[in-house]
Amino acid sequence: MTDRLIVLARITPKREHLDEAREAIRAILEDTRAEEGCLTFKLAEDEDAGVLHLYEEWADPKALAHHHAQSYTVAVFEAYESWLSEEPEILHLKPVA
Repeated sequence: MTDRLIVLARITPKREHLDEAREAIRAILEDTRAEEGCLTFKLAEDEDAGVLHLYEEWADPKALAHHHAQSYTVAVFEAYESWLSEEPEILHLKPVA
């Protein structure tokens, strides 16, 4: 059994904050991808709906916890408190062999 973790996140910013929200994630892509334990970290967008989607793969839950503790991740989470129109939908999934 693997400890690998897949995270799917649906992020819905207020329309007036969509550009800021997108750029905040784009700004941390390189640093996040360089983290030990980050296997994949991709951003996609549903332009018509104004919704951002993250696809993440982590070596294990500890790697994800480490990511959430990074100052750049904390800063994005704090900014999102006023930017989002609804709570993010976040799924934590285990890969199936």
